[in-house]
Amino acid sequence: MAHPKRRQSKSRKNKRRTHIKIKEPLLVKCSLTSKKHLYHHAYWHDNKLYYKGKIVLEK
Repeated sequence: MAHPKRRQSKSRKNKRRTHIKIKEPLLVKCSLTSKKHLYHHAYWHDNKLYYKGKIVLEK
């Protein structure tokens, strides 16, 4: 297997990754609360923490 002779700099790595961008945040509407939230993130609604359509924590 080929191995690099020298380590690539941070700036060179970051230049390569500049094209990978998310255009806008991915929002999803919850089936239980019908509230928009970030995809794969837990969110608070009425002092309850929801994740994947289930109550995870209550205050």
